[in-house]
Amino acid sequence: MNGTHYTINITEEQAGSRVDKALSDQMPDLSRSYLQKLIRDGNVSVNHLPAKANTRVAPGDTVSVFVPAPEEIRIEPEPIPLRIVYEDDDLLIINKEKGMVVHPAPGHMSGTLVNAVLYHCRGNLSGINGILRPGIVHRIDRDTTGLLVVCKNDTAHRSIADQLKTHSITRAYHALAFYNITEDSGTIDAPIGRHPTDRKRMCVDRRNGKEAVTHYRVLERFRDRVCTYIECRLETGRTHQIRVHMASIQHPLLGDTVYGPSRQPFALDGQCLHAKTIGFLHPRSGQYMEFDSELPDYFQSLLSRLRES
Repeated sequence: MNGTHYTINITEEQAGSRVDKALSDQMPDLSRSYLQKLIRDGNVSVNHLPAKANTRVAPGDTVSVFVPAPEEIRIEPEPIPLRIVYEDDDLLIINKEKGMVVHPAPGHMSGTLVNAVLYHCRGNLSGINGILRPGIVHRIDRDTTGLLVVCKNDTAHRSIADQLKTHSITRAYHALAFYNITEDSGTIDAPIGRHPTDRKRMCVDRRNGKEAVTHYRVLERFRDRVCTYIECRLETGRTHQIRVHMASIQHPLLGDTVYGPSRQPFALDGQCLHAKTIGFLHPRSGQYMEFDSELPDYFQSLLSRLRES
């Protein structure tokens, strides 16, 4: 079987940790869930003995890890219409529609934005994020609409990724949040990590989470006070960041049944969240570029209903 062998030496600081936690500390490129799968598949041993999920490690222990070579996956180009806001030799700006998954994953190997851009760009996309995410330097959730940058080459990808890392990209989202937000603006500075029991969700995790900062301001309030129209600007880009942060201050997004109430006042298909504005330095020219998109029809219709109530 093809693959790569790794040898990890346990440190004093890791004494008593579960083996998957110890490995995730020293192998940050591999997710905790993937490491747990390696353990279940018999690809991890501690001092030459097969490891179990609950194996605890001690200083000086030697952990051997075998990472099998990835299976070859072919992602097919598909002639899916794209709403292209801007295009040049280095990048695409796409206004993603609601319900479109950004990159392939189990259960969504076709019909994704990646399938669409592979067809549109004839394979001319950056390869830094691998075969499943060609050209994808950042993402937005399936039910979030709005602007997304797709990179056509590795130089452009590195430039946009560096700007994301240094928090210099302008990213403004419009959303409808539950209940009346009394303050006109605020900042949520709360680290985000994977939920301890539900791995499909994220949560505020002040012990192990990664830095996450969201600035919000009120755009409009409504008479019935069911919700508030807000703008959120991101300093960081954690998974589900706006959704988790707004829920953490008791203002989950309208339509979000993952982080908000299961019963919603409107028939919405997912969270009411739109990536409205994005701005960055062009990777080739160095000039600042900023793009804005109109709110989708469902969002505009909902605003009209709220204003009339």
